[in-house]
Amino acid sequence: MTMHLEGPWLTTTGKRKGKHKFRNADEARKARELEESWKALQKKWGIELEEKKRQRALNSDTLDVSRYKLSPPPGRETASIPSLPFTAGPCVKSQQNVYTGSKIKGIGAMHKSNLVPIFSDEEAVDIAKMRR
Repeated sequence: MTMHLEGPWLTTTGKRKGKHKFRNADEARKARELEESWKALQKKWGIELEEKKRQRALNSDTLDVSRYKLSPPPGRETASIPSLPFTAGPCVKSQQNVYTGSKIKGIGAMHKSNLVPIFSDEEAVDIAKMRR
């Protein structure tokens, strides 16, 4: 699977909607009147939305840092399990496998990276004469 770039419609940062654009001046005027009447109604009933949000944020318990604990909840503590003692010897590099026989004369590239073993001079000539 390959990575693709997504367009600006897929965002994790900008969640706010922009300024609303109306079709004509009449709709814009009606929307402004509705907004003003809504604010007047809120003021009449004593609901100040922004003030209410601010007071709720100031009175919330999330500002109380002392209630957070870094210890696990009760019953979740893990028992201390000691590690096993070191019983193995040192890790050393194993010796490389090297071909010491006499049957294979070499390795030839038949097509691109297709490597084949060469057992005789005749095979080497055949591989060399093959079409590439």
